[in-house]
Amino acid sequence: MNAITEPTAWVADDSSTPADTSADKAAKMERETHKLEKRLCRQVGQAIIDFNMIEEGDRIMVCMSGGKDSYCMLDILLKMQQRAPITFEIVAVNLDQKQPGFPDHILPEYLKNLGVEYHIETQDTYSIVKRNIPEGKTMCSLCSRLRRGILYNVARKLKCNKLALGHHRDDMLQTFFLNMFFGGKLKGMPPKLNSDNGEFIVIRPLAYVAEKDLIRWAAHRAYPIIPCTLCGSQTNLQRVQIGNMLRDWEKQYPGRAETMFTALQNVVPSHLMDHTKHDFKAIQATGLPDADGDTAFDQEEPVVPKLSGLPGMQVVIA
Repeated sequence: MNAITEPTAWVADDSSTPADTSADKAAKMERETHKLEKRLCRQVGQAIIDFNMIEEGDRIMVCMSGGKDSYCMLDILLKMQQRAPITFEIVAVNLDQKQPGFPDHILPEYLKNLGVEYHIETQDTYSIVKRNIPEGKTMCSLCSRLRRGILYNVARKLKCNKLALGHHRDDMLQTFFLNMFFGGKLKGMPPKLNSDNGEFIVIRPLAYVAEKDLIRWAAHRAYPIIPCTLCGSQTNLQRVQIGNMLRDWEKQYPGRAETMFTALQNVVPSHLMDHTKHDFKAIQATGLPDADGDTAFDQEEPVVPKLSGLPGMQVVIA
């Protein structure tokens, strides 16, 4: 889990300018925080619209891990709930996996003070994972399978029809490259899908949100972050390596992550090689010019999706 930076870390240091007083810095920080909040609400709202994530009467189980992403997701969804043109319910759910030293009082206290409906499910999956996975091997697969089954049972018990997960834009890019490099598939992490058992809809409201913005918002909100001693403690994971690669690319070529994410939304099956997705056998010469012909690389500027608020709603941050 990435460390949470101090709020001042993302405000330019203009201390060398004599006219820049502490009041100026405070005003600048407030403006930047205001812009960040508007951007988060706008991006989450647009993801909800584009993929029809939330509908009238939904009861959504917001899965809380204690990490920055799930805190931010709950925070923004609660804001959306107040402004949306539809009515839906939110239930925050945490799975206490009985990790040694896990501070099991933090989330219940936080959620109670927040005034949101919540449920804490206690299941000792930690012992199962440690018992079945040899030291040094990746624990994610077994851990996620156990967690998924438990969460489905909880969703059924709480009468929820949708599960919200806190994966963001960077997670989706990492998953795409993991599948390409290690799985031999052009496959990513969808923003909306059916659950494994077909009983629920799984949504990822942070699909358009960059991790760097979540880090900034979490620092501003000072969430009580709970570190993970299972998957979050493994530094040799392929996902960690892919994440480092993407961050290095972004440092060398600013904007590359945004371009790659836009590419996930602009798939051209006729210019790939999957004959089950495009009928290559049926291709015949037409004698007519084809704008999508044999051009292998388009050098046009990528079209970045326009992000706005929920329909019938103007996002106004007080």
